[in-house]
Amino acid sequence: MAGKIVLSHHNIDFQKQIEKISGEKITSCDQCGVCSGSCPFTDEMEITPSTMMKMSQLGLPEVMEANSIWICASCFNCMARCPRGLDLSKVAEALRQISLRQAVDSITIENIDKEEAARLPSIALVGAFRKLTG
Repeated sequence: MAGKIVLSHHNIDFQKQIEKISGEKITSCDQCGVCSGSCPFTDEMEITPSTMMKMSQLGLPEVMEANSIWICASCFNCMARCPRGLDLSKVAEALRQISLRQAVDSITIENIDKEEAARLPSIALVGAFRKLTG
């Protein structure tokens, strides 16, 4: 059956990771396309905001390969016009975080061995832990 996408546990886990980090229920997007029509940067993007959402809904990690997640300027045009009230800038930010973290949700201090902690820049460690506390 050509064209049929079957979601695996990996895809569902990725989808849930995006939702957890972004705080957005991406599965509620009905693909109306208003976000893409509202975005001032779609001409520069490899995929449109609505395609980014569809790929995120399907849990396709290939979405992180598109420059679109880095071009999103968080102007909130998409959120202001979305009939579901979804904030795609939060989804783009979640995808950027996942990409930068290499699919790691957080840093656990117990998992950093002493040799690695000694060679890592202390400001990076402090910044990572401040982000997780508060």
